[in-house]
Amino acid sequence: MIARQLRARGIHDERVLAAMARVPRESFVEVARVKEAYSDHPLPIGCSQTISQPFVVALMTEALALRPGDRVLEIGTGSGYQTAVLAELAERVFSLEIVPELAERSMRALRALGYGNVETRTGDGFGGWPEAAPFDAIVLTAAPGRLPAPLLEQLAVGGRLVAPVGGDDHQELVRLVRNADGSLGEEQLLPVRFVPMTGRARES
Repeated sequence: MIARQLRARGIHDERVLAAMARVPRESFVEVARVKEAYSDHPLPIGCSQTISQPFVVALMTEALALRPGDRVLEIGTGSGYQTAVLAELAERVFSLEIVPELAERSMRALRALGYGNVETRTGDGFGGWPEAAPFDAIVLTAAPGRLPAPLLEQLAVGGRLVAPVGGDDHQELVRLVRNADGSLGEEQLLPVRFVPMTGRARES
């Protein structure tokens, strides 16, 4: 996976590659899918959700440019795999999952692997986690039609936000950076296909 799916496709951050090598992806997929855990495609995890392919996880993580002391907000815990990769690189990870079944399952998997620097919560990620803000990095693992304003407000100066944005017909993976004057710089990384963000994001 590291050599063929990540390095060969342009992932160069050695900390990200090392984190991806350490996290046992098979611990976050359904038992029937264990043999496919490291395949170069997303896998269903139940509840109409998926675990992203390794390359996309690595790309999003690299774009966050995480530092050891960073505090990270993740919207969409899902299987917990991306959460574990973030926990390898940051000081603290706060992760929200709207589907109770997935939230419970991912929490068990993360605890079993000893990730004590992760705090999870069941709930709608639209409003973020205001009492733990500001965050050095925010990542969304589901696509809103447009980025929720509360999440942008919770991004620290110098902070990075990476998210798929768009509808069923077209989504772009974007990276935003909070500048010193409070403005947001934005760049588009590549077209993607993620499950839509649910909850209040569908109403905005």
